[in-house]
Amino acid sequence: MPVRIRLARFGRKNAPHYRVYVADSRAPRDGKHIEIVGHYDPVAQVDGHKHVGLNIERIKYWLSVGAQPSDTVARLLGQAGVLPTLPRRRGGSEVRGFAASATSSVGE
Repeated sequence: MPVRIRLARFGRKNAPHYRVYVADSRAPRDGKHIEIVGHYDPVAQVDGHKHVGLNIERIKYWLSVGAQPSDTVARLLGQAGVLPTLPRRRGGSEVRGFAASATSSVGE
């Protein structure tokens, strides 16, 4: 059973709130889970911060038994110091740059 650490969306329309939870990778996003290990509020509060609450001990346990974090959870864990920080990907520019360089080399 492949286990993932991922987010489940809660809250109302245009006001998302996420729970960080451990679940079978085949389970639906908001469906059955094994354990809730934290929460994440992506909307900046009055103080200008996005609030994250993580149960670090349980997350380390699940990582030690082979659970794989999703990309977003891996970024949050990197900011919390649990995992090494990953370099940020640039949104879609690599694909456009690759396509442009591939067409220019064909035209030469």
